[in-house]
This record gives sequence, structure tokens and C-alpha cells, in this order.
Amino acid sequence: MDWKTLDDIDLDGRTVLTRVDINVPIEDGRVSDTTRVDRIVPTVRDVLSKEGRPVLMAHFGRPNGRTVPSMSLRIVLPTLEEKLGAPVAFAESCVGKAAEAAVAALGRDSVLLLENTRFHAGETANDPNFVASLAVLGDVYCNDAFSAAHRAHASTEGLAGILPSCAGRLMQAELTALEKALGKPERPVMAVVGGAKVTTKLKLLANLIRKVDHLVIGGGMANTFLAAAGLQVGTSLAEHDMTGIAGEVMKQAESAGCRILLPVDVTVAQALQANIESETLPVDGCPEDAMILDAGPRTARRILDVAANCRTLVWNGPLGAFETPPFGASTRSVAKGIAGLTQSGSMTSVAGGGDTVAALSQAGVADRFTYVSTAGGAFLEWMEGRSLPGVAALSSRRIQES
Repeated sequence: MDWKTLDDIDLDGRTVLTRVDINVPIEDGRVSDTTRVDRIVPTVRDVLSKEGRPVLMAHFGRPNGRTVPSMSLRIVLPTLEEKLGAPVAFAESCVGKAAEAAVAALGRDSVLLLENTRFHAGETANDPNFVASLAVLGDVYCNDAFSAAHRAHASTEGLAGILPSCAGRLMQAELTALEKALGKPERPVMAVVGGAKVTTKLKLLANLIRKVDHLVIGGGMANTFLAAAGLQVGTSLAEHDMTGIAGEVMKQAESAGCRILLPVDVTVAQALQANIESETLPVDGCPEDAMILDAGPRTARRILDVAANCRTLVWNGPLGAFETPPFGASTRSVAKGIAGLTQSGSMTSVAGGGDTVAALSQAGVADRFTYVSTAGGAFLEWMEGRSLPGVAALSSRRIQES
């Protein structure tokens, strides 16, 4: 670990500019899912317990450098106060006199939330002048927003070059879990990758076949690989123009010693509709007028049989159209099996991505995996082997704590 945590910097009496992700869904004027707010609470409380003064920075929506009232972070205040169990002050801007006055008025045991950083074009441009305007507000920079770490923005990357910097508790947990999953994992390692299209996950597949022992491919992606193997996939979602590339991926995996697991049976129907009549068939039995919408039970058992001998698993993407019953059966079955292996202590399991989190929650096992990341793009880019600017900025130690 070459980045600092909250335990490595003296926070007593210091203002801690803390980048968080509270870009939460809103319904009828209220936060409809508090998960992201829940996950920043440990960091804020730790800063307070160390006598620091937390000043929260965050984005909300995509205002594209303009002040958009409907994208004000003020709407998150009630939920933030409820979760922290304390009042939270609000600054009408994240820079300038309003922000400086709000920081100056902040007492001990108090929390301040700055207005949406993306109301300023300098945020996404990582403009040095905007970075400097943020930096004057604090003494220490804490990044607790792994989900935004793939963006080289002022509040996610730029500040780490000016202020003494560290990872917050959520960032620390994410990086520790990811290091266990693919950085220095216990072997054998299995990866489960689902999703609609091969084109969106080519970099991911190319990285994984060099790092894992077993690669499960599901969802619409699996249909493209089945077609590449010469199998009939009917009217299924498949990229027939990508079958050549899928075939090449399979060859590269074989050369790398990575075993690819494709469905051996499938659940098919005439259309993707809830509770439509469906049947499970051998993988080579898909009718020309039917769609493959889920992997079958034999496939799920096969995956779990292999997983039983693995020590590490990383998961991104469901195995079927899990949102539409009955096509979530394989995802639920495998998820429950992996949760059992995790709880028994035989496996470290890390999952991430919006659809994956939703699928694991639907299966009732999200809290039984070793770690479930709420990050979307950042989690995927990490799985692709990319350097994340927000993480690299913390690792570079450009500013050392005096």
C-alpha cells in the first residue's frame, strides 16, 4: 500500500477537504436510495473523532459547468444529516467568498457540504486555477470517492497535487478489496463477466484472461461466444460481427492457461417478457425463432463446482436478463452459492457494477460477499487494468505530510 489513510495524517484542528460520492437517485424530491450516503459516514465520523473539520465536496448530475438549480446538492442535506446524526451546514458555492465564509464559520464537531463542484467548468477540466480555489479552503485532502476515481477532475485528482492527501475509509476499503481480488489474489481465481455486448468489455476480457484461472462469460456476451463456436443462437441478442474477435479471445485464453466457461444449457423464450412461457434446453438446441435469455441450471451447477476449488472470485455483470422473471434464476443460484463459499471462509469474493449490485441485492446476498463495490465506471476500468487518476494521485505522494 503506497497511499496514506486517515490514520497517517494529523487532523487535529485541521480542515479536511473530503471528496465523497453522494450522486444519489432522487424520486419525488427525496433520496430514494441512501447507499452512497451510508458508505461515507465512517469517513466523516473518523475525521470528527480525530478533531478534524470535514468539508464535503461532491458532484451531482451533469450540469456541464453551469449552475442548474435542480442539480443542487442541497436536496441531499436531510439524508446526510439523518445518517450522520448531526446538523450539516451548506455553502452556496464550492469556491469563492461564500465557500470561504462557510469554512471559516465551521466549528469543531461540525460538518460542511459545498455546492455541486460541477457547477464550475474548472472541475471537469481539472483547471489549475479552480484547483487552487478549492485548495485554499482546507489543510488536508481526503479522497473517499473511488466511484469517481477514474475521472481526472479537480476534486478527484488535482487537489492531491497541492495538499497532504489520504484515502478515506470507503476508498481504503475499495482499494484493499481490489488488491485482494486481482492485484495479489490467492489462486485459483475465477472471474464472472456478464453484460450485453462484447464490444463494451473487450479490454476487460483481454486483461482478465492474463490474470485469472477461470473466466465465466454470461449474458448477451455469451451468445456472441456461442455463435463464434458455431452454435445456433436464434433471435438472441448477439454481435455476429464480433464472432471473429470472440474466437480470438478464446484462443488467447487457451494460450494463457485461462479456462473459459460458457453455458452448457440455456433458458429460451420467444421474447423478453415477464413470466412468458420458457424452456431450458441443451446449449446446441436453441430454436431459430427463440431467444437465449438465461443460462440453465446445469451451467449454474458447473460454475459452482469450479468455484468450489477457487480461492478468489471477482464478478461484473449478470448471467441473464435477471430483471425479468424467470430469467434471473442462474444469477441468483450462482450468487447464493458464491455467498455460501465466502461465508464458509474458503473464498474472497469481490463484485461491482450497477447491474451486478442490483442482481446480488435481488438474490439477497449483497452483504454476504467479501466486498461489493457501488462504483460503476471506476470498477470496470480497474478490472480492465487501467490506472485510475484519483488513485494514482494518492499513490504518487507528490505532497508529503510535514
